[in-house]
Amino acid sequence: MKLASAEVASVAGLVMDLCGILLDESKGYLIESRLAPIAQHHGLGSYTELVQKARVGYDQQLLKQIVDAITTNETLFFRDESPFEALRHKAIPELIDAKSKTAFPRRLRIWSAACSTGQEPYSIAMTLHELIPDIHAWDISIHATDICAAAIEQASHGVYSAFEVERGMKPQYLDRYLARHNSNWKVRDEVRALVAFQNLNLMSPLTGLGPFDVVFCRNVAIYFTPEGRRSVFQKIAQTMTRDGYLFVGCAESLADLGPQYTPHHHCRGMYYRPNMPPLGDPARANNASAPLARR
Repeated sequence: MKLASAEVASVAGLVMDLCGILLDESKGYLIESRLAPIAQHHGLGSYTELVQKARVGYDQQLLKQIVDAITTNETLFFRDESPFEALRHKAIPELIDAKSKTAFPRRLRIWSAACSTGQEPYSIAMTLHELIPDIHAWDISIHATDICAAAIEQASHGVYSAFEVERGMKPQYLDRYLARHNSNWKVRDEVRALVAFQNLNLMSPLTGLGPFDVVFCRNVAIYFTPEGRRSVFQKIAQTMTRDGYLFVGCAESLADLGPQYTPHHHCRGMYYRPNMPPLGDPARANNASAPLARR
């Protein structure tokens, strides 16, 4: 089904309202390849009819199909590697040290936002298993969210094809943290137990989330408008502890959002500490894992 030039704006407006992703005429091929099958399945003759049915009919199943089709679920285990090295050698050791002085020295809360089919949160869980020998004595939770319900469904099962496992999985981790599952691989229960999955739209209010010690929000905000991107990271900051670590994509930078987002570097990886007072501020010595007051 051919997309008319006059239909681009209405389709783009619908997608923007549903999930904050910015589309324009250069993405016409994407609209056609991903939304044409949905329109045809519902017996619709044009993209205009698809938009009208989505906006007027309040068909939740249709809205879910559109979101699932338009969102990109490209991911792999230990993607880009350097953030996981910084997590292992910088963020977690410093958080453990800071928490040793608090009422909950063995509690860690981590959020994998836009987790896609789950390889990122499982990679985080494996990293923690490697770093913390007595991990079963800890109170650790990895909250993993994505707007795509189909991706969350797959992630929750923790089953991956040989091809998916080969993309990024460290060979020494394979038998340790995954088991054969017919012709596929399944993440072992002790890893899956650390992760809880939820369907979540980052454009929605993030009330009730956190406070998190670490947030991974990588390679998703690049699809938003500048205003949407700014809003998402400001909301994420409010879900984090004052000494929390924020990891974004290797090709992303938040420096344009102001001094709150001063980048830090470690192990070739970059991270931000949006709620950490600057060096020399007396408040910095007294904020170990304290939640950020809602603004």
